[in-house]
Amino acid sequence: MGAMSSAGASSETSVLITRIAVGDRDAFSRFYDLLAPTAFGLIRRVLRDPEAAADVLQEVFWQVWREAPQYDPKRGSPEAWLVMRAKTRAIDRLRSIRRRDRTFVAPVDESVARSSEAPAENPAVVAEDRGLVQTALAQLPEPQRRVIELAFFEGLTQSEIATRLGEPLGTVKTRARLGLERLRSALRGERLSAT
Repeated sequence: MGAMSSAGASSETSVLITRIAVGDRDAFSRFYDLLAPTAFGLIRRVLRDPEAAADVLQEVFWQVWREAPQYDPKRGSPEAWLVMRAKTRAIDRLRSIRRRDRTFVAPVDESVARSSEAPAENPAVVAEDRGLVQTALAQLPEPQRRVIELAFFEGLTQSEIATRLGEPLGTVKTRARLGLERLRSALRGERLSAT
């Protein structure tokens, strides 16, 4: 039953993406209805802020509308094509948020940014947060920790991590998911015990 329904959904989305490529708005609406919940779920796992996630979801579907003519079924299903775009956009937004959080202001000019450093966060809070993360990371099994470090500290995609480690992509995805779940639980526990 599940395989039949997913195959049916995949063939429907293939038809829809072909129609979107020629500017069919009804097909776009149907495609959105079918896949927005999946895309939004993935984006929310990367970005905890629902407002930022909603913005990214809009960007992803705007990208689908523009790039539908370039979709190549030989390179994967429409679902995979969409998920890749959602993941890439969410990671880009996360990096952008991190950069903004580090500098506090979005500088208009690089030289201005260098000459007037933004005020630093409270060093004690930064050190405490960093300590919590390091402690939580240290509790992870080595394979999961390695995947998460490569993703977050080096900004690698799961495919790049799989290549770097010489591991199958499925293994990397599983380690990332399990590692993030453990990390989230550990951090939640640390923060609760700290308050």
